[in-house]
Amino acid sequence: MEQQSINNEVKQVGELLPDVINRMEVNTSGRAFIESNTVEGSLYEINNSHLIPVFLRENVPLISQGEFIDTTLQAASQVFTGERILSPSIRLSHPVLGRIPEAKNKPTSELQEHEKTKFYDRLAFLIEIPSISTDVAGNRLNLTVGGVKCYSLENLMSKNYEQHFKVFIGFEVKACTNLCISTDGLMRELKVKNIEALYNGIQFLFREFNAVQFANQLKQLPNYELTEKQFAHLVGRARLYRHIPDHMRQTIPDIMFGDSQINSVCRDYYSDNSFCSNPDGSINLWRLYNLFTGSNKSSYIDAFLDRNVNALQITTVLKEALDKKGECWYLN
Repeated sequence: MEQQSINNEVKQVGELLPDVINRMEVNTSGRAFIESNTVEGSLYEINNSHLIPVFLRENVPLISQGEFIDTTLQAASQVFTGERILSPSIRLSHPVLGRIPEAKNKPTSELQEHEKTKFYDRLAFLIEIPSISTDVAGNRLNLTVGGVKCYSLENLMSKNYEQHFKVFIGFEVKACTNLCISTDGLMRELKVKNIEALYNGIQFLFREFNAVQFANQLKQLPNYELTEKQFAHLVGRARLYRHIPDHMRQTIPDIMFGDSQINSVCRDYYSDNSFCSNPDGSINLWRLYNLFTGSNKSSYIDAFLDRNVNALQITTVLKEALDKKGECWYLN
C-alpha cells in the first residue's frame, strides 16, 4: 500500500540499541488522545520524580511506568528499524500523594515542593511512527504503538512478582488524534515478572501485527452507509443494551459505550467538523467509527483500550449486516 506498502512488512529485529531514547525525535501529537480525568505527563518527570510501588513482603520494586515506556520505545526501535519514532504522548490519572517523614506534622498549605511525594496509579501513552502511514477517505493515519499501566491491578502482597500490562499497535487519525485499534493489535493482559519478558511480549505483538491487512479493513468502511433512520435505531439500541436481560445479551454483539459516550456520538453526528453526517442525515461507517473513537476520549484510562477495540467490532457488525442485507439487532 502507500508509504512503501507499510514498509514491505515489519523489519527484522536487530540487537537492542541502548541509545534509542537519545535518538528519538522530541515532537509529539499536539492534541490529547484521551482527556477524561487525566493530566499530561512527561517521561522525565515519571523517571525522576515519581515514586515506584513495591511488593511489600520483600520491598521488591514493580516495573515502573517509566520503564514500561522505555521498553516499548526500544521494542519499537528494533521492530521498525530506521523509521521515525516520535517521543511519547503521556496521560496520567488517579494521583497518589504523600509526604516525606520530616513533614508529617506540617499543614498541607505549608508543604514545600521537596517535602511532597507522588505517583499516578494509571498511565496511558502512545508513540507515533509517522514514516509508516496510510490514508482513509482523505485522512492521514500514522502507525502508533503504546500501552496502559495501572498499579492498582497488582497484588502487592504476592511473592510471585507477576505484573500486568496492556500494549497496543494500530493507527492514529491525525485530524483528531482518534486511535484505530483492532483485536489483533491489542494485548489485553501481558503478564510478566521482569523487563526482559515485558520487552519480548511487546516485540512479539509488534512483529505479528499485520498493518497492511488492518489498513485495508479500515479503507472499506467509507463504502458503507447508514441512513438517518438506521443511525437513530442504532443509538436507541445502544442505550437499551445496558438494560436488557442477560439471556438476551448472549445473542447480541457487546457494546461497551455508556450514555455519556453515546450522547457525544449524537452531538458530533450533527456538529463534528471532520466526521458529521451528510445533509440528508446519512453517514458512512468510517465517519461513524470515528464518532465512536472520538467519544472514547471521555473514558477512564482503564477502559480506554477495550472500548476502542469495541468501536471497531460494532462498526464491523454493521458493515457485515449492510453487506449481506441481513438482520442486525442494532439496525432492525
